[in-house]
Amino acid sequence: MNASASNFNGNIDAARIESLVRLAIAKALGQPGVPADHSGVYTPKLVVSISARHVHLTDEHVEKLFGKGKKLTPEKGLYQDGFFAAAETVMIVGPRRRMIPNVRVLGPTRKTSQVELAFTDTISLGIDAPVRHSGDIQGTPGCVLVGPAGAVELDQGVIRAARHVHINPRDCEYYGVKNGEFMALKVKSPQCSVTFEDLLVRQDANAKLEVHIDTDEGNACDLDHATSIELKRQEPCKCHDNH
Repeated sequence: MNASASNFNGNIDAARIESLVRLAIAKALGQPGVPADHSGVYTPKLVVSISARHVHLTDEHVEKLFGKGKKLTPEKGLYQDGFFAAAETVMIVGPRRRMIPNVRVLGPTRKTSQVELAFTDTISLGIDAPVRHSGDIQGTPGCVLVGPAGAVELDQGVIRAARHVHINPRDCEYYGVKNGEFMALKVKSPQCSVTFEDLLVRQDANAKLEVHIDTDEGNACDLDHATSIELKRQEPCKCHDNH
């Protein structure tokens, strides 16, 4: 027993202990990044997600589409805590009765309903939707949403969602960016490599580091077969006027 104790005390690695302590603290605090190795150097955990066509609804529109007193039914949690894909879906109807069925509703509900599409979706619907950041819907085209209990006509709210990055203050510091600035994402794939610029930095204290691109962009860079992904501060850095 004494020999074992002596051997343990003699060979303990102070750097290794420090690394384990840092890792335990990061885990306890729910920090999104972990040390890349045993040196204790912080490396953010980057996730790139393809944001397929979806709809955000108000409480009022949920009831009109799915029935009086109806609430969204969480089916699958999204990567960002507190957000989910609902069991409910709607049909989007554009001009000349062009339509896309079974479009997923995301929760929680919002103050304003909004439809987010990829470019190919807008072509299918015959809607000339602009590229906008979420929530910026003033002057955008509308559409009709159809659910099992009724329909809602939106005067505006159809957009092509601009690419962006959800990020917390610690990761902002790591990359040297601030809320409202822009970043660039470089994706290398066997058949094609693409660099996406103008990813809006959307900082939130509770955010996990995640880039959102749409289905067209995901297909363009063959994200499923990517061999490397790099996120960096866009140079020269520019700012979003309305952040």
